[in-house]
Amino acid sequence: MEEQDMEAQRRRLVVIGGGVAGSLLAKSLQFHADVTLIDPKEYFEIPWAGLRAMVEPSFAERSVINHGDYFTNGRIVTSTAIDITENQVLTAQGRLIPYDFLVVATGHANCVPKSRTERLDQYKAEYQQINSARSILIVGGGPTGVELAGEIAVDFPDKAVTLVHNGSRLLEFIGPKASEKSLHWLKSKKVEVKLEQRVDLNSVSNESKTYQTSAGEIFRADCHFLCTGTPLGSAWLKETVLKNNLDTYGRLMVDENLRVKGRKNIFAIGDITDIPEIKQGYLAQKHALVAAKNLKLLITGGKESKMAIYEPSSSVKAIVSLGRKDAVAQFPLTTIIGIVPGMIKSRDLFVGKTRKQMGLDPHVVHN
Repeated sequence: MEEQDMEAQRRRLVVIGGGVAGSLLAKSLQFHADVTLIDPKEYFEIPWAGLRAMVEPSFAERSVINHGDYFTNGRIVTSTAIDITENQVLTAQGRLIPYDFLVVATGHANCVPKSRTERLDQYKAEYQQINSARSILIVGGGPTGVELAGEIAVDFPDKAVTLVHNGSRLLEFIGPKASEKSLHWLKSKKVEVKLEQRVDLNSVSNESKTYQTSAGEIFRADCHFLCTGTPLGSAWLKETVLKNNLDTYGRLMVDENLRVKGRKNIFAIGDITDIPEIKQGYLAQKHALVAAKNLKLLITGGKESKMAIYEPSSSVKAIVSLGRKDAVAQFPLTTIIGIVPGMIKSRDLFVGKTRKQMGLDPHVVHN
């Protein structure tokens, strides 16, 4: 091995966050540096597959992947990062981990179990909840709420599903055409959609299982699922050396190379960045690949001027699944609904493709 390669392998790279961006970056650089992945959970989960797993728990066997399955040549620290100094990361367990290069990829603050087994059990429990309920309330009409309503409506057509959304239309992150088409599809599947209303979940009566909307409507549901947005996983950064690198929304400000502005050796990728584009998983994967390329260059002593530039996605491309066969898709020039966009995403939800990207068999389950 060349001396330069040996030197690079000794460079300490710390990745905070094992979501869609952090896990791909750690996997990409595990043979190019001394990599430590810090994540409070022991697994990577393909985020857009979770709603299918709620109606088909075995689906999660392929979409919930232990970090050790794809990240075989590095250190996994199962903990939360609580502080960053100029050259170290402090974990909640009190462990100090030194770094030469750092990547922050903490995304959104999702509350999920620590182990893969617990996560799979959680999906089984949610499935049982759906299966045993006659009526189901979904709160939130963004992509998560719409996709969950679609999954339940297709797999359990006898369930009474109500979706309550405080916005004036569904899927507000994309154009009104996609919203209209999705609303029409849900109604065709007997999903009751209530727009411009809120539900106070704190005032729910457990005995009667009755819910009241902000418009005063009262209805029954055997169970509910909260599908509103989760906060960014950046509150902890306010006490670190990166506190002045956060914008007013709590996002890390990055330059065109995905380095935190003003920092030579710290990168940020995924939803936590201030890149002016919609926050989507496939874009987080693109961030990971650009940052990995730039880190490889810097680790091997390459010139900064040769670093790759990340071009934000100017057009909103989105595919929202509607059950197993249909989807609504917004492309730059057209919006379509039905089986054609469904063939692109809904059948396998890109799970096989993502597993392949992580160096795993697209089909085989690794327990």
